Parts: sequence; C-alpha cells; structure tokens
Amino acid sequence: MADQISPLRDTDDAARTLARSVIAAARTAALAVIDPETGGPHVSRIAFGRAADGTCLALLSDLALHTRALRAHPRASLLLGEPEAKGDPLTHPRLTLGVTAWPVTDDLERARLKPIWLALQPKSRLYVDFADFHFFRFEIVYGHLNGGFGRAYALDENDLRIGYLNEIRP
Repeated sequence: MADQISPLRDTDDAARTLARSVIAAARTAALAVIDPETGGPHVSRIAFGRAADGTCLALLSDLALHTRALRAHPRASLLLGEPEAKGDPLTHPRLTLGVTAWPVTDDLERARLKPIWLALQPKSRLYVDFADFHFFRFEIVYGHLNGGFGRAYALDENDLRIGYLNEIRP
C-alpha cells in the first residue's frame, strides 16, 4: 500500500491567526452534541460569544435538547464561520472546535457575564433573565481549521488558548 499524503498542512502562525479571527468574528455556532435519549448526534444553531478574556460562551435554555445533552455529556463540537454572500461557500474559512461545556452555576459569575453577553448579543435582553436560561463556558480542547481548498490545519489547545484569542478583536 502506498504512503498516503496527509491533507493537513503544518500549523503555522498564519493558520493560528486565521483560526483566532474566525472565533472572534463568530456570533453564532453550530453546536453538535450526543442526544442522551437516542445516543445519536444532534446539531443546533446557537448564539455564540467571546468574553474579553477569550472565554467562549453561550446562553442556553434548559428547554432545548442541546442543553440537556450537554448536561449529560459535556463533550461537544462547535462549527464557526459563515460563508460570505458571494463566492463558493467552500472557499470561506470555517473552524471546528472540540470543546467541553461547563454550565456557569455561580451567581457572581453569571452577574459578571451578563453585561458582557448583552454587549455581544443585545437581542437576548428579552430572555437573558428567564429562569431556564444559563450561561455555558466552552473549554477548547482542539480545533480543525479549513481555510479553503487545500488549507486544512489541526490545532491543539495551545494554538487556541485564551491568551492568543485576546490578540484579535471583533
């Protein structure tokens, strides 16, 4: 059997910068979880944001299947990056993040996150205080960046760590 050529390029600073810019620009994400009742995959579109310290966040309702799934199995995946209006959508960068989701249970932390979230997602003012809505933090474990045709990179937590994320502002 012949040696296979890897489709992945060596991760470099340009790839790290592109990945950070995709995270910084993201206002929504596709969230992939495992349905605790069926064991099958489930994907939802969620509002997404990033605090100034680089923390990736979401405000999720307990009524949603994806929230119940995260509470049962906190490992998940996020897909970030939207194609622009023109051009082939597969040429636009997108980033898959392997994450661990942690609910924010501390009232002081929730109070600290609320104005940050509302600055990112002002329309959520309508429901941010509903009893079934809770903040979740996403701890990034790994990333897979597709920067367009022939530009795929594997990124680890060091490539995507919070300190790096502060370099890019949306």
